[in-house]
Amino acid sequence: MTDLDLIVRGGTVVAPDGVRRADVGVADGRIVAVAPELDAAAAEEVDARGLHVLPGAVDAHVHLNDPGRADTEGFDTGTLAAAAGGTTTVVDMPLNARPPTIDARAFDAKVAAARGRAHVDFALWGGLVPGNADRMEELAARGVVGFKAFMADTATPEFAMADDLTLYEGMAVAAKVGRPVAVHAESEAITSALAARARREGRTGVRDYLASRPAVAEVEAIARALLLAEETGCALHVVHVSTGRGVALVAEARARGVDATCETCPHYLVFDEEDAERLGAPAKCAPPLRPADERDALWAALDDIAFVASDHSPSLPETKQGEDFFAIWGGIIGCQALLAVVLDAGHHERGLALERVAALTASAPAARFGLAGKGRIEPGADADLALADLGGETVLTPETLRHRHPHSPWAGRTLRGRIVRTLVRGTTVSAGGRAVAAPRGRLVTPTPTEKS
Repeated sequence: MTDLDLIVRGGTVVAPDGVRRADVGVADGRIVAVAPELDAAAAEEVDARGLHVLPGAVDAHVHLNDPGRADTEGFDTGTLAAAAGGTTTVVDMPLNARPPTIDARAFDAKVAAARGRAHVDFALWGGLVPGNADRMEELAARGVVGFKAFMADTATPEFAMADDLTLYEGMAVAAKVGRPVAVHAESEAITSALAARARREGRTGVRDYLASRPAVAEVEAIARALLLAEETGCALHVVHVSTGRGVALVAEARARGVDATCETCPHYLVFDEEDAERLGAPAKCAPPLRPADERDALWAALDDIAFVASDHSPSLPETKQGEDFFAIWGGIIGCQALLAVVLDAGHHERGLALERVAALTASAPAARFGLAGKGRIEPGADADLALADLGGETVLTPETLRHRHPHSPWAGRTLRGRIVRTLVRGTTVSAGGRAVAAPRGRLVTPTPTEKS
């Protein structure tokens, strides 16, 4: 074999075809060989003995709020946190930036904001909002992975909720350009009316908020989105599903031929409504944390869940305070915890195979959104790697969490398994939870799938 740029030596590699001791050879940022005791020279060698070598996570659901709201996060700190947790590609949501990513000009502004500041590779979601159906083709041409729509109020004036007609017509365009639509599926009619009633009656605590967003609001919206997707021939992805019944609806639709998938999030797999009350504002999200039996139903339905994504949703500390729980910002900070939580709660606690961990956190989201070269350890793939000490511990504290603000429900937890080193296209970007290279993240776009 010719000389290589890098060899990761002696690790236990979690590859698509199994888990085995092997070396990983890298040239020009790509994996060129995965084999025991590679007979080659390299400019750099990394000793991975005693470690597991996993594909770097592909977090398909983050809000980095850049440009325009980088005081809440930004590409610099958000991707640094992702890298510290073993994530090598993030897919950024369109709504919290100013301008939101609803046309080609806004797409270009976001790429410019990320350039020279992102520590990991990044892809972008476009938005589906009232009035921008005629901009969806230009967004697809720029390289969005798909179009995000909200079926409930967004609390972001620049990014309006998609009514049913907007969703229906937008799905038709998305089908034409070969991109999926992703939906935040909660019934606005149910949630807004219940919230308004509670506030009129002076009920503004944690439990009152949870009761205002019942499971049926998610289930009803998922069923409606599936119907519209089936009618238009649109690929549908349901984000942050929090109920077993929601997963079942997606699985049933897929069985009858609908191109439908769903994700869940680490917080729905670990926390429940008791944690919401105990943790308070840092654990507020929408959909909300559910009763323990709903959390258990997600684990039982894991085979029908495409992947796990963080839904990293940062905010200023002052927006996570107050007596009125309805008025507190709803979003969980968690991109750094994604892979460690799946290792801890999935592999260590429930015996989830490492190949399944790799699929849930890396290969499945990359495949769903056409990110060729991402999410797999095999020749031809990008050398995006997370080296993990499965016998170690990840101690999450405000000091070890690398995102901009410290208010996270994961702060204070110790997880089994520790990310030792993260490599993006063959370059170590994070070691020991700290940045060790200049930002080198670049835009990745889906393999073209436009229909004739």
